[in-house]
Parts: sequence; structure tokens; C-alpha cells
Amino acid sequence: MRDPGLDEAIQAVGGVTELARRIGIAQPSVSNWDRVPADRVVAVETVSGISRMHLRPDLYGEASVPIQVDEIDQERSQEYALLSALLMRAPDKNFLARLAKLRGDATPLGKAHATLGQAAEAVSAAQVGSEYFDLFIGLGRGELLPYGSYYLTGFLNERPLARLRDDLIQLGIERVEENYEPEDHAATLCEIMSAIAGGRFPASKSAEREMFEKHLAPWMGRLFSDMEISETGNFYRHVGTLGRIFLDIETEAFALAD
Repeated sequence: MRDPGLDEAIQAVGGVTELARRIGIAQPSVSNWDRVPADRVVAVETVSGISRMHLRPDLYGEASVPIQVDEIDQERSQEYALLSALLMRAPDKNFLARLAKLRGDATPLGKAHATLGQAAEAVSAAQVGSEYFDLFIGLGRGELLPYGSYYLTGFLNERPLARLRDDLIQLGIERVEENYEPEDHAATLCEIMSAIAGGRFPASKSAEREMFEKHLAPWMGRLFSDMEISETGNFYRHVGTLGRIFLDIETEAFALAD
């Protein structure tokens, strides 16, 4: 029997097949779920609009939220989750509608949120889907390759990926079978950081900082900067600005923790 939260997410997106498509896994995998797996909660929340507290109250209910996860870390987790979702696949019509509601304050990050919201309001799902294809997939390859190995060595599946895999093993983080992308894909790394910041993957602050400084900081800012100046990007130019500003904030915060 399906958990009520999972049922609502399925209904919200229009069926099991559509939920599987939106989060990028095989339809039979979702069909076999009794409830949303812990490592899929953020993705399902993002595409369905159903709160994680309703999807998995055992993990995110008021009584079960780890007291060591403070408000700032929760906000960091949500920021990483947003970037992960935008980098993993093009937003559909419903996702764009939610993005269009983004508002921000006068800070650089707040302005980036507001600008992204305006961009989402001005673009169609078909337009952003075409843009995502040209930018990250392409005929043969996209304009940008969002992988750590490529940015650090010029080639895919090189030593940076092997070192990342070693560190993920130390953290007890296993590869999801349905995800065929290498772990050094920018979306996957943002998803991992979201889970660490939100307390879903138990890791010390030093381990979190090491993950960021070894596997995101050396290259991901360049990816976001390349997105900002891309000839292909329009909507994703604003995603690049948001990502670059957020990574700068993260870099400064970790440095101040010395």
C-alpha cells in the first residue's frame, strides 16, 4: 500500500510514469515504491510541490528534524536542491510556474532569485527544454560539460571522479542505480551537498567542508560563470548567476569557519 505522501506526489504530477520522468529514473522503480526513498525526497518535492514533511514525516516531521540542523543549513540545503534540480533536467511548466514566484531581498543572492523568477515567468517549457538540450546535451555534445573531471582535466571520467568516489565511500554515500551520470556531474554534487547540509547524510562539518573544497570549489564556479556568458543560454544564464553567487557565499562561509 502506498504512503499518502507518495500518492499525493503522483497525483500532483499526473501519474507514476510522469513522476519517474521528472526525477529521471525508470518507471518500474517508482511503481515499486511504498513511500518516497530518503535520497529522493528533495527531488520529488521539487517536481511535485508536495512538502518533504508530508512526503516523509518520519524524516522531516517537526519532532524528527535533527536539532543540529539550524535554519541557515536548511536554507543552504534548499539552495543546493534548487540548483541540483535545474542542472539535472530542464524545468517543466509546473516547475517554471513555481520558479516564477521567487522573490528576493536587496542582497546579491536575493536579486539573483528575483531575476531567475522573472526569467521563468518569461519563458515556456519548450523554450527552456530546447535551451537545456543545446547547452548540456547537444548533437554529439552540448556547449558545456557539467562534470568535475572535464573542468579539471579536460577529459571525462578521470582522477577527480575516482577521488570523489573514494570520498563518497568514506561518507557512506552510495551511487543510485537508476542514475547513469557520473557522480561528478554538477547536479549530483549539489544534491549531495543538499543532503549533507540538511542532515540527511550524516557528516561532520569538517567532512562537509572537505567535500565542498575538494569537489565543488575548484571548478563549479567556472561552470556557472560559463553559463552566464553562454551564447546558448538565456534562462540558464540566470541559473549561472544564482549558482556563482551562492558558491561565492559558501566559499566565504567555509573560510570564516577557520
